Amino acid sequence: MGRKAFLIDTTRCTACRSCQVACKQWNKLPAEASVNRGSYENPPSLSPHIYNKIEFVEKEQGGEFQWLFLNKRCMHCGDAGCIKVCPSSGALYRTEDGMVGFNKEKCIACNYCVNGCPFDVPRYDADKQVTKCHACIDRIAAGLQPACVKACPTGTLQFGDRDTLIAKAKASGKTLYGENDLGGLGALYLLDDAPESYSLPEKPVIPASIFLWKDVIKPLGIFGFWGAVGAAMLHYVTVGPKRLEEDEQDQGKGGE
Repeated sequence: MGRKAFLIDTTRCTACRSCQVACKQWNKLPAEASVNRGSYENPPSLSPHIYNKIEFVEKEQGGEFQWLFLNKRCMHCGDAGCIKVCPSSGALYRTEDGMVGFNKEKCIACNYCVNGCPFDVPRYDADKQVTKCHACIDRIAAGLQPACVKACPTGTLQFGDRDTLIAKAKASGKTLYGENDLGGLGALYLLDDAPESYSLPEKPVIPASIFLWKDVIKPLGIFGFWGAVGAAMLHYVTVGPKRLEEDEQDQGKGGE
């Protein structure tokens, strides 16, 4: 089965947020209370109950006010940092379509995926288990479009064969983001401005610090701890318990 992907044409987005509502309805995600922050953007961020959202980017260009809209979600990277750093096999996994799914029952709440994602996507719920967009893998398996794509009225969101979508994007003449980054993103963007205008990293990379901690520093710390325990036990067995000189002197005085 070929790899699937989202194609998100930001130039068509009207910020109607049908994608947000459809995602919540299909995944039975509860509403969250929010407050007015001086912006039309709501909610303010992804959360355990918000798998995709529309970000409002306010910009001045040529003396005129401009809004840029970005559908924020899991990018379903080909070389996914969250999968790469996850120590619990199966908590985060690759589907046959190339999407990144998650299994809460296998999550051990280590938070490595949060630190390993260059797009700041994974969230943890009240039970300290990972949540994020899973591309409606249950709908895809039944031959349906993801809920957000089905609900989009402007054609901003498209889902299908990744190579076909890339060819379509290039034919449009618009700026394509994510074709080759991190093994190729599973959420490709057609942008109306530079990536940094949307707070997208120009060249996303998996933070090296997470591998340093996970694969080097932490194992060395564990090894050092158990090494010290082992050395203490070996000393006890081969030499015996340590006795203070004062105790020995007291015993000597008592015998005189």
